[in-house]
Amino acid sequence: MTVPSLAIEIAVDCPDWGRVPNLEALVADCLRAALDETGDVVREGAEVSLLFCDDARIRELNRQFRAKDKPTNVLSFPGPEPLEEAHFLGDIALAFETIDREAQEQGKTLEGHCRHMIVHGFLHLLGYDHEDAVEAEEMEASEIRALHALGVENPYHDDKERETDVNGRA
Repeated sequence: MTVPSLAIEIAVDCPDWGRVPNLEALVADCLRAALDETGDVVREGAEVSLLFCDDARIRELNRQFRAKDKPTNVLSFPGPEPLEEAHFLGDIALAFETIDREAQEQGKTLEGHCRHMIVHGFLHLLGYDHEDAVEAEEMEASEIRALHALGVENPYHDDKERETDVNGRA
């Protein structure tokens, strides 16, 4: 499969993100792996915007757009156009402190957990969700396979009820 070139805009508002080496290349690899895995068709040169921020900023975004007054690991804001026609796929915001804390609590590397959150956020831009069990299973299987291609372990391996292998079988 040929994965189209994406226009990737990155803003880093939190200096702690400097702890993740080669952030721009890491982002590009994650977005390509997700597209490769899902087979979703997007316009050549479609734009994706990522904000690497801190918990305070993502808390503001979460409060403003989701009415939840707390920080979270990743937020996604899909663009308004149908996926195949979209010039702008959407925005993804990632919070350093939350992602770093989760990585430590879960015994994961910061880079590996960051890859997971980027793939997760991008899948939301592609229309994937986890509002019900069926959607969650499909999204998680796509995440697992994309992350496997990136050399990242199954992030759900400790969740025995939703265990899925890299071939998408429960």
